[in-house]
Amino acid sequence: MTRGHSPTYRVPRKPDVVAKALGQRVRELRTAKAWSQERLADEAGMHRTYMWGIEQGTRNPSLRHLTRLADALGVSLESLFERL
Repeated sequence: MTRGHSPTYRVPRKPDVVAKALGQRVRELRTAKAWSQERLADEAGMHRTYMWGIEQGTRNPSLRHLTRLADALGVSLESLFERL
């Protein structure tokens, strides 16, 4: 532990669990806008099948892709990870 920092305790999560939860969050935000996957993919500059993979939790999107998604959805990058 570094001086001046309080310890951080986290329960380890498997990457596939996080990917599934992120996909659900993206789907939740997309459907709140009444957008199709194709519309979100277009707005974020991605292919529709890649967007499908993110929502299914089978893709591991880069920080660049996550930033594009957040911008397209009109939310902060941090809010993509709420409740994960």
